[in-house]
Amino acid sequence: MTTILVTGANRGIGLEFVRQYADGASVIACCRKPAEAKDLNALVKSKDVRVMELDVGDASSAARLARALKGEAVDILINNAGVFGPGKQSAAHSDYEGFAQTFRINSIGPLIVSQALRDNLMAGRDKKLVTITSKMGSIADSSGGSLAYRASKAAVNMLMHVLSHDWAGDGILVGIFHPGWVQTDMGGRGALITPQESVRGLRDRIAELSAKTSGHYLDYLGKEIAW
Repeated sequence: MTTILVTGANRGIGLEFVRQYADGASVIACCRKPAEAKDLNALVKSKDVRVMELDVGDASSAARLARALKGEAVDILINNAGVFGPGKQSAAHSDYEGFAQTFRINSIGPLIVSQALRDNLMAGRDKKLVTITSKMGSIADSSGGSLAYRASKAAVNMLMHVLSHDWAGDGILVGIFHPGWVQTDMGGRGALITPQESVRGLRDRIAELSAKTSGHYLDYLGKEIAW
């Protein structure tokens, strides 16, 4: 059975990944506070879902998860956890501590998790490393504003693009995917698509991820995004 690990699995896109993949796969659903993840824990009763603690911005937390999963294969690792960042992140006013935390979660976090679970990926069949980014990380197509969020996503795009080269020799495929403007707590009710629509598209992109598309910056429909 395919094993899929999802970070930020307690709500939004992450929770929808768990719902959809749990129909036929074994899912390791990670979040910071498992005891408070009511909707996620409800899935455990009827699906092959394990809920495990992980703070993606904390290397010691990722190391504990890696120890707990030692020797287990992970076929697909989905770095989904993310934050929008501080209220002050404009050209005129910026919360610098909030900036640093945004980078820790959105940029460094996926690298921490990917490196901590690399052996698990290597033991898997698919060896697919996926990071959910944003079109707002595009430098070529930036409309300004939201400095911390945009910069953190541009940074994670580069980190994952580099891993797509550095780990290619080990057969690891890297997906860098924009999920669309999604109706979640972050995207808001006025967003264009539902989590269900987004994840269906993302699953198609993950399924077709190959050496040819590894390291490419794509949206959930497969359209290439300018860096």
